[in-house]
Amino acid sequence: MSASSNPAFGAAMKRVALVSVLVFVLDQATKFWIVHWMRLDARGAIDVWPPFLNLRMAWNYGINFGLLSGQADMTRWILIAVALGIVLFVLVWMRRDPPGPWGAASAGLLIGGALGNVVDRLLYGAVADFLNMSCCGIDNPYAFNVADIAIFAGAAGLVLFPGAKSGGEKPS
Repeated sequence: MSASSNPAFGAAMKRVALVSVLVFVLDQATKFWIVHWMRLDARGAIDVWPPFLNLRMAWNYGINFGLLSGQADMTRWILIAVALGIVLFVLVWMRRDPPGPWGAASAGLLIGGALGNVVDRLLYGAVADFLNMSCCGIDNPYAFNVADIAIFAGAAGLVLFPGAKSGGEKPS
């Protein structure tokens, strides 16, 4: 039986698609609200619940923590290609080794977050980061966004909940 005619594969792909769309929409909606409606790009910062939660506008032209941001235009297109490559890799992985519900949701988190950041790079030339959290005397200078949270959680979930062939959960 091919993966595409396998009911477990179909269920997993539906979950991947649903979670991806939800994450993508939430990510883009929060970025639109923060950048365009609240005008955080012009204001720079809004203290919400200092120091635990603050809004700090940061345009990330590179990867995590601004790494590789020196050649912004070239890096932009390379990072778009890398993100789309990761999405394709995860989809192929799902086809070859369909995960259970948690693995599929994790793949959806990663894909939705990656596509959210791709859209930022296409629209703005950089990723819109705005969430900043500090605690316990540690002043965090970095900002992140909903897509970053989803990518991190998705990657962790794919490690914790691999497909059935990988010794992980049983497909459902």
